Amino acid sequence: MTYEPFQTIGEDRPGRWLVTCDHAANTVPPFVGGGTLGVHPEDMARHIAFDPGAAGVTTRLAELLDSPAILSNFSRLVIDPNRGEDDPTLLMRLYDGTIIPGNARADAEELERRLARCYRPYHDALARLAARREDTVILAIHSYTERLKGRPPRPWHIGILHAADQRLARPLIWRLRQEPDLCVGENEPYGGHLPGDSIDRHAEIPGRPSTLIELRNDLIVDQSQQYAWAERLAPILQEVLERSGV
Repeated sequence: MTYEPFQTIGEDRPGRWLVTCDHAANTVPPFVGGGTLGVHPEDMARHIAFDPGAAGVTTRLAELLDSPAILSNFSRLVIDPNRGEDDPTLLMRLYDGTIIPGNARADAEELERRLARCYRPYHDALARLAARREDTVILAIHSYTERLKGRPPRPWHIGILHAADQRLARPLIWRLRQEPDLCVGENEPYGGHLPGDSIDRHAEIPGRPSTLIELRNDLIVDQSQQYAWAERLAPILQEVLERSGV
């Protein structure tokens, strides 16, 4: 079976949104170390390898928004699609205390191979889907761990990240903070601007409205939790989009 570095869902759906999931999978393609990076399976199931739960939220959200979705099919440890090609963290040799043996000796040739076979095809497909209509809105779905090693717990249930363009993020943050049971972070647990990342490349530079949602991964462990979050967020996102006027 031919390896594909991404999956698209609902390309013919009419909605404005394009729901993206950069870190959907913990897959290591067969042409990378024979399908392994030498990382223990328990670590490959952690946040260091992908965004647990994000794929389920993405697929259900896209369905509810009647919009297409694109999901990566390679681990962020193979190469991180949410980084620019010149970003030093594009290929990680150590992540949250875990050594990545398959990356220890990865040279420029190996990096280029992963760019050509994983990273660029994913971004080419994302760009094609984003261009399907003039008023596309990018919605990026990520998840994060409740606690990195040696650091305090992160209190937020959900974080909304933005760079310079806050047309959707600002009203979305306000709307989510009306929900009494949610602790909502703004540019938490990460900053919203990273030159060359997916939002920068496909939204900020071409001028498309966008927002990035980070969900704490202990809240989206199984399908029922993932679908519940998607079903909660979908009407809020539609409401915010309509009110924003973008």
